[in-house]
Amino acid sequence: MPIKESELILNSDGSVYHLNLKPENMADTIIFVGDQDRVEKITKHFDSIEFSTQKREFKTQTGVYKGKRLTVISTGIGPDNIDIVVNELDALVNIDLKTRQPKKSLKSLNIVRIGTSGSLQNDIPVNSFVIGSHGLDLNGLLHFYQIEKFSNPEIEDAFIKHTDWYSNKSKPILIGNSPFLEKHFTSKKTHNGITATAIGFYGPQGRVLRLPVQDPDLNSKMDSFAYKNHRITNLEMETSAIYGLSKLLGHHAISINAIIANRANGTFSQDPKKVVEELIVYVLNKITSL
Repeated sequence: MPIKESELILNSDGSVYHLNLKPENMADTIIFVGDQDRVEKITKHFDSIEFSTQKREFKTQTGVYKGKRLTVISTGIGPDNIDIVVNELDALVNIDLKTRQPKKSLKSLNIVRIGTSGSLQNDIPVNSFVIGSHGLDLNGLLHFYQIEKFSNPEIEDAFIKHTDWYSNKSKPILIGNSPFLEKHFTSKKTHNGITATAIGFYGPQGRVLRLPVQDPDLNSKMDSFAYKNHRITNLEMETSAIYGLSKLLGHHAISINAIIANRANGTFSQDPKKVVEELIVYVLNKITSL
């Protein structure tokens, strides 16, 4: 049965609703960034750009870097935006948009997020790179999908116990990255650990302006959490959604963050633009051999 028009919404030109993309506009290897202004900070390194579009916060450019065709997309901030981007990208490659039927032969995309984040560990300093070995969903998005076969209940239960997790909040879910991509992007320059994914920037990440938070000690609890070889290294707003949806849809995903703040010791990078540029170059040079 074809997917209904209300479920898979297309624009009048046949492109997917939010991203304004058609299948021919995207490569099989895609770089995610949050900020639309960061798209061109990556594509300025390209040898050529064949396609550009933007709708709302979703800016896309596709081109060639050292012989490899790549797409760069700005997702905007938060897991809700990731839900839109990953689902629509999958529709572009795995659903026939004319018949509205899933294809019999499915394609796997390589998705690499370049982000910025704050470290929760004293020994992971500002201006370093962190690869998320897992995404820790603290926001609840993945509960709307049948995610159980990809979750890690043993670690999740240990985290809930350690933090005395408030029962009225969504149950945390831990989702691993793509081991294939992790191996490819790991080097002496990278730290690896769990990337926690919050639903917001202020209260959900423990920032207090005028509103008190439910658990003012949550960040320190996350900082001290350790289970076997796992610990939480950083906190941001996208990784768990990228990992969870990619696992469900059969795509490979990795999230790499430039650490511009250290929440444990209160430091902030003196030149955040420089460390982001260094991470961009690092990822581009690694991605050419995928």
